[in-house]
Amino acid sequence: MQEIAERYIACWNEADPGRRRKLIDELWAEDASYVDPMAEASGRDEIDALVGAVQAQFPGLTFSLAGPVDAHHRQARFGWSLGPAGGEPVVLGFDVAVAAEDGRLASVLGFLDKVPG
Repeated sequence: MQEIAERYIACWNEADPGRRRKLIDELWAEDASYVDPMAEASGRDEIDALVGAVQAQFPGLTFSLAGPVDAHHRQARFGWSLGPAGGEPVVLGFDVAVAAEDGRLASVLGFLDKVPG
């Protein structure tokens, strides 16, 4: 699950739309879902659009894992941050990810701990 979390963060950081979509297709199950307090996406197309929208809202900022991935079975929880490279994060949160039997992400539930005012 550590590798899945790292690949997940890489999806959120990939600015090139073609490369980002390739990462999403490799990592996410076709019918995967993503839900957080501000967004909901079902399927790869909506997840890709959501990632692009977040990148447009926070240009130049980078997602990073914040600490170790805690996992058992096919589920994991992990903290993350969004901020300028080497700078203070502007957003903090944690996600709970569940992998399908084939190892791709089936669902991600996101929680926001710190958001800009």
